[in-house]
Amino acid sequence: MHMKKYTYIIGLFLVSTFGSCSKFVDYNPQEDYQITADNYFKTAEDYQKMAIGVYSPMQWLWSIPVIGEVASDNSVSGGENATDNIALQQIDDYQIVANNGNLTEIWKACYEGINRANYLEENKAKLDFTGKTALYGEVYFLRAYYYFELVKMFGGVPLFTDKRLSVSDSKKFQRATKAQVYNQIEIDLTEAIAALPVSNSQQGRATKYAAQALLGKVYLYQDKFKEAAAMLENVVTGPFSLVTNYGNIFLQAGENGSESVFEVQYSNASPFYDWSNPGRGQGNLAVQICGIRNLTGTSPYASGWSTNLPTANLAAAFAAGDTRKAVTVLDIEAYKTANAGMNITYTVAPYKNTGLYNQKYLPRVGQTSGQVELNYLNNYRAIRYADVLLMAAEANNRMGTLNDTGTPNDAKALQYLNRVRDRAFGDILHRSTATGTALKTAIWDERRLELGMEGHRFFDLVRTGQAASKITGWIANKNEVFPIPQAEVDISGLTQNPGYN
Repeated sequence: MHMKKYTYIIGLFLVSTFGSCSKFVDYNPQEDYQITADNYFKTAEDYQKMAIGVYSPMQWLWSIPVIGEVASDNSVSGGENATDNIALQQIDDYQIVANNGNLTEIWKACYEGINRANYLEENKAKLDFTGKTALYGEVYFLRAYYYFELVKMFGGVPLFTDKRLSVSDSKKFQRATKAQVYNQIEIDLTEAIAALPVSNSQQGRATKYAAQALLGKVYLYQDKFKEAAAMLENVVTGPFSLVTNYGNIFLQAGENGSESVFEVQYSNASPFYDWSNPGRGQGNLAVQICGIRNLTGTSPYASGWSTNLPTANLAAAFAAGDTRKAVTVLDIEAYKTANAGMNITYTVAPYKNTGLYNQKYLPRVGQTSGQVELNYLNNYRAIRYADVLLMAAEANNRMGTLNDTGTPNDAKALQYLNRVRDRAFGDILHRSTATGTALKTAIWDERRLELGMEGHRFFDLVRTGQAASKITGWIANKNEVFPIPQAEVDISGLTQNPGYN
């Protein structure tokens, strides 16, 4: 069974979870459901459906990959004018306010996922059934995923694992430290690794390798290089392989392929929302954001909003012969000239226009339905094998630095780096021979090229200490994280991140 269409199980919560008063996990009033633990969790199927429901909020985190590029030197927000998608414009311009709509939605979606995971945790002991251990491995993986997104975005956040939040809880929670959040993520992923199978009968569901890859990444973000190298080695030596043709990764036919460690599954079966009734569906809105405005003709691409535009700086970073450039950056005028028979026309969205588009996630003809522009089915490639190779390369190179106790292994780091470069150039003539600090820089640069426009760049620059020298407008001791949503500060009394008061 394919998991491209997540069963949309969002009604399996006590009504009190979605009370009329706003709180930091509050959602829309239409999510007012009557199913409770008293009439649910009676069969193994109930648990399975509830677990699938824990995946759904991942689909609502579409803006994190966009922010990961727009907040960096890789892309600009673009659009019609300075108020076109104002939330992204604020982030791009580093005029970020605490009531930023995209940041608020990320906070709400992550805590919705956590609340759902905790609902299963609350009811874990009610029934034993075949496959229960593996199922809860998925739950712990997903909870760790949501907390990792939160700690990357906001730093220390409220931490709870044993129950859903009640209305009364909303005013009592305090922010945990970053270290405490990371510790809980490590606990959850360790449990997930022990419980999960190496493969899953449904594509898109978490596996042992996905949990190992995420834990390796979590270690890397904490400068635990020895632990990261050891954990990522499990995935490096696993069943994955680099796709020969880099461009195929991002096609519909390339979803859940040999390079896929974990993908967020999207579907065009249920619209993300419609204009009159904001809600939560299964379509990938980020795809529409990347599209070329008012595009016509016979190209494979569909029209979009012309935001999240690659910069000339990113385009120039690719060396001659690097096949990834054409896949990452679409020069619309060059493409139009080269394909005159397609009769391409389009409208230039003038604000911050670069003439370049994110080809990896451009909307494509025939891949949406319903509320067309809001409902693309493109999966988000959250963890790719190439990403794992480069993380493992960095971890091996940086062992023994900072407070790490390991011993650098540049030979292994070079091996993993060059596997990625060999695929990029289609030969062995572009292999790196760097060592030490030069190798570290080469790996960081390679991450930009390999993962360009996939949402990693901002977070990589912050964690590696490069943000100040690479990002215009970035301020140290402030912009490492984003502001806590103001509504949550007002309701719960949470301490705001420095510089955003």
